[in-house]
Amino acid sequence: MIRTLLSKLIVLTAITTVPLSVVADVDDLRNTQKSNANEWRLHKNDARHKIKVYVKNEEGQKLRSFKVEGVIDAPLETLLRIQSDVENYARWYFEIAEVKLLKKVSDKEFYFYMVHDAPIGLPKRDVILRTVIEPMSKKQPYVQLKMTSVPDYMPPRPPYVRMEAENYIVRYTPLSKTQTLREVEGFINPGGSSPAWAINFVSGKGPYTNMMGIRRMSLLPQYADSKEPLPYTFFE
Repeated sequence: MIRTLLSKLIVLTAITTVPLSVVADVDDLRNTQKSNANEWRLHKNDARHKIKVYVKNEEGQKLRSFKVEGVIDAPLETLLRIQSDVENYARWYFEIAEVKLLKKVSDKEFYFYMVHDAPIGLPKRDVILRTVIEPMSKKQPYVQLKMTSVPDYMPPRPPYVRMEAENYIVRYTPLSKTQTLREVEGFINPGGSSPAWAINFVSGKGPYTNMMGIRRMSLLPQYADSKEPLPYTFFE
């Protein structure tokens, strides 16, 4: 697989300049082949923004899981407001073409729909996600959200390709009144005929982009200065 990818990049180089990020990903793919299954490996360390991204080769799977952790200089409630505001995910979520809240089941559960952009020549992917909130309590010093794809929740929407999996566990741990640790662990399978190396590239890039995005959103007054009650139960 690595030889094939390198050959494609050599051809691409003859046509245009290959971004350094792509070259770096070739090295990452090479390292992936040498890594042991079920072992988290540091993929990106952004010390300036206090973000680390890890990837893991699941045993028997060509696709990788990912984990990202970042310390954000914002109160816990500010980040929860952003996470709750589904209709504005496209402002900070990686490659989102469309997003909408489908159903609020309760104050701890909701469903939403997203369409992911795709490279030219490939169909966009869509996904329905069920989100279940596990509130912060005396026994649990963090807020956790479990987001699980439910492909059969609604009929297909051609020409979009329904994603087979886009599962996340998102955890928010307050470090102080003005600083929060955000951790996300997940796995994606966009379905269709996308090559594993391309999916793995996105699974490393997307989580970092999302972390930078929510960090940027936390500075907006509509979230940072809001006095409105949170729309879901995050504390017990």
